[in-house]
Amino acid sequence: QLQASGGGLVQAGGSLRLSCAASGRTFSNIAMGWFRQAPGKEREFVTGVSWSGGTTNYADSVKGRFTISRDNAKNTVYLQMNSLKPEDTAVYYCAGANRWGIAPTGRHEYTYWGQGTLVTVSS
Repeated sequence: QLQASGGGLVQAGGSLRLSCAASGRTFSNIAMGWFRQAPGKEREFVTGVSWSGGTTNYADSVKGRFTISRDNAKNTVYLQMNSLKPEDTAVYYCAGANRWGIAPTGRHEYTYWGQGTLVTVSS
C-alpha cells in the first residue's frame, strides 16, 4: 500500500515536498515513480528512482526543478518540487514497479499505486 501526502496550494515559483510512504510489502526492491494527472489530460510520468536510489530519470518538463529521492529505511520516497509553475497543477500519484533497474516511464508498468495528492500552483 502506498500513501502519498504533501500536496497543497502554492504560488508560482514556490516549492512543495511530496512524500509517499509504503507499507505491507518489501519496499527496497522495487522501482518507484511519480506520475501526475491534470484535469482533462492523461496521467503522465514525472520522475522515477531505482530500487537503490542510485538511478533517477525525469520528464523533460520537470528536469532541473524536481528531485526524487528515497529512504529505504523509512519505506518512503520523496518528490521535492521547486520553481513550481501553474502547468504543474495536477493530482500527483506515487507508484511502484517490480523492476530492479531504472524506473519505467510507462504507467502500465507499475503495479502499486497511491491514492494521489493534489498540487495547485497559482499564477
